[in-house]
Amino acid sequence: MVKLNKIYTRTGDDGQTVLVNGQRVAKHAKRPIAFGGIDELNSVIGIARNFVNDTEMDMMLARVQNDLFDLGADLATPEMRENTTSLRITENQVKRIEKEIDVLNSDLSDLSSFILPGGSSLSSWLHFARTVARRAEREIASLAAEEPINKFALQFINRLSDHLFVLARVANNNGQSDVLWVPGAQTGRSK
Repeated sequence: MVKLNKIYTRTGDDGQTVLVNGQRVAKHAKRPIAFGGIDELNSVIGIARNFVNDTEMDMMLARVQNDLFDLGADLATPEMRENTTSLRITENQVKRIEKEIDVLNSDLSDLSSFILPGGSSLSSWLHFARTVARRAEREIASLAAEEPINKFALQFINRLSDHLFVLARVANNNGQSDVLWVPGAQTGRSK
């Protein structure tokens, strides 16, 4: 376990941070940007959880938050050697998210339009989390284009944004309160 007895260390005052392997890199390098996006996403999900009234949904989001710490540790550890003790996102974590999406989505009606982020407070925060997840996914993909990463890390964040979308629909009375996009509504050309 991690033990933090001092919060500030002054080691980042020069604009660099230390990865899990001890390597110092610029804070604006692709790897810290990638795990920083995951940290931001975790914070947004933490806010969303303040609006959850359903125990099962709260437990899902709690598992996701824990997984996001695993994902951050994965991204902060550059070596991709086999038989390592490094914490990595696993295929089981990806499959769990997929199963949860399938169960949640089975109770939702099919979509006839794109959904505008909104509806309930919880749904709005989950949609915001979804957009932060998509940005984090782009940052991880950018890192993966230059350095090897765990393939399940990218799969997990991709599934997670879908998971958050479905949860946002569930939070809108199982999609009944979704705010639908009306193409061209403000131009007088809506269909």
